[in-house]
Amino acid sequence: MNVRQIFFFDSTLTPKIITFVYWLALLGIVVSALTSMFAGFGGLTFGKFLMGLFIIVGGAVAARIGCELLIVLFKIHENIHKLAEKA
Repeated sequence: MNVRQIFFFDSTLTPKIITFVYWLALLGIVVSALTSMFAGFGGLTFGKFLMGLFIIVGGAVAARIGCELLIVLFKIHENIHKLAEKA
């Protein structure tokens, strides 16, 4: 991708940003799960451990689905743009 494509909107930059946001979300999910597991005075209990695992699995799936839906929207836009150029 060169500078002309970015400044004249010939290609989209957003899917690359969405990928970066996905990795940031995964990092936040892991930090949140670890905080949930070890926060408080009781130390690590089985209930907190299960809650942390649920946060990791559920959060990772939710982040993936959300980011994939956004990328699908941009792919649809690119394909419609290609069809319009052919016509």
